[in-house]
Amino acid sequence: MRLFRGGRRPARAVVALFAAGTVLVACSDGTVQSKADGKGGGIGGAQQAPKEKPRPMDVELTTSDPRASGGVVAAGAQDAVYNYSPTVMRDGGKLKMWWCSQYGSAQPPGDDVLYAQSSSLDGPFAGPSGGGPAAVFSGAPGGFDGMHTCDPSVIKVGSTYYMYYTGAAGDHALGNSIGLATSPDGLTWTRAADGKPIIGPSHDVHRDNVYGAGQPSAVYLDGWFYVLFTDTTAKGAGWNGAGQFLLRARDAAFTRNVETLGEQGFVAKPSTTSPRTRSLVDGFSTDLMWVGSLDAFVIAHETEKGTTLTFWTRDFSAQPYRKAIIPGAWEEGPGLVRRPDGHAPLSSGDVCDRVPFDVVRATVIGGAKAPTDLKHFGLDVRGSGACENEARIRTAFEGVAMPSPQRTIDLVADGALVRVDRRSVAAALAGEVLNERLKVVDGLPRAARLSAGARVVHAPGRGFGVVLDGKLYALPDGGAVALNDSAVETIADQAWDGFPAGFSLAG
Repeated sequence: MRLFRGGRRPARAVVALFAAGTVLVACSDGTVQSKADGKGGGIGGAQQAPKEKPRPMDVELTTSDPRASGGVVAAGAQDAVYNYSPTVMRDGGKLKMWWCSQYGSAQPPGDDVLYAQSSSLDGPFAGPSGGGPAAVFSGAPGGFDGMHTCDPSVIKVGSTYYMYYTGAAGDHALGNSIGLATSPDGLTWTRAADGKPIIGPSHDVHRDNVYGAGQPSAVYLDGWFYVLFTDTTAKGAGWNGAGQFLLRARDAAFTRNVETLGEQGFVAKPSTTSPRTRSLVDGFSTDLMWVGSLDAFVIAHETEKGTTLTFWTRDFSAQPYRKAIIPGAWEEGPGLVRRPDGHAPLSSGDVCDRVPFDVVRATVIGGAKAPTDLKHFGLDVRGSGACENEARIRTAFEGVAMPSPQRTIDLVADGALVRVDRRSVAAALAGEVLNERLKVVDGLPRAARLSAGARVVHAPGRGFGVVLDGKLYALPDGGAVALNDSAVETIADQAWDGFPAGFSLAG
């Protein structure tokens, strides 16, 4: 059994108690098989491409190497009385973690986002200067998040950190919405979208649970920003408001090309508050991750015996693997250990067979009657088959950079190798950088070479791109430009569209 955001302070207890009666149980053993939008057939009798063998579904994965920290790995200093809802990033040799807590010294009064880092998942996690964790994000008086900033989910695309979070101006019914902030270093944050929420309650149905929309989890994949979140007002939520809903967009602030996941797959919607009819998990406080080695998304959510891992195909039309459970104590939703882009890191052992799943989660209700004592739990799943054919290799190692045979760096992007002269540039584009080359990628085609000083263009309506062999390859932002000693040439959108298109060099 589990209380949803309960007991953090008397003022919020009224709201939380509507969800306090919520009993989180494991999802039904049935699998959701609704069909996603697919590609059409041939036109005018044109010859059809051979059909691929259907992918096996409901495959059982072997689990091994269970692990747990035993002790608390991170806790707020000063007067912090609760610690929960972490997001954990493996970034450049460091483990970085942001989570929800409260410091009296961080004004205004209310939830704050703390930050700490460590070289080990078993901690201790310390602040950026080596002392106590730092409060790096707090409420903005007068804004939708005037009192509370909580439930951070942090990803990094290019050189920019993006934090999706729950914000509230006070303890009001349906007062929670999702905001976005950006940062160059993960410490100093600037609110995006003019400080307004980017995702709010849909108001499809008003239930006893008056929480609203929040608890986001973000992933960047194939040029899309995905956000999974709670909305107790959604049509597809349960009687108690439990449910997880998914949006994606081409821009981080969800201002264009917004799509929502429904019964027939992703459908374009005019706004981020359009009706929500399909829930992926009957629960609260979850985390989302793309697992290239399994060619699947995974949703981590709490059930009776621990953190349950539920797997979905890329289009969320089917469940390719049976659920796995990371056992152990918990009192609030888990934070998966992820790459900067929200993808699963590779195994430090057998990259072709093993996938590590590690989480940090609150484990007790503390003296303030709120979740605290963040601890690490994990296990490996085996039998991924990540190297069984070229198609799987392309997927498994997408976004990974490693040394090339020519003292440069090879970046796996769009299923091909892009040779990059400078390691710092490759690191800015990659989700993960390895110190040793994986022979398994040697068979991938080589697409281009990114030399120091290569031509970079910028179009106001398109962004940044680098011109390689006459083709234009999109860059996630301008962060890699200075690292590459490239000058930026401003061009019109029409000129941008006139280039033969390459692919994105990040995600």
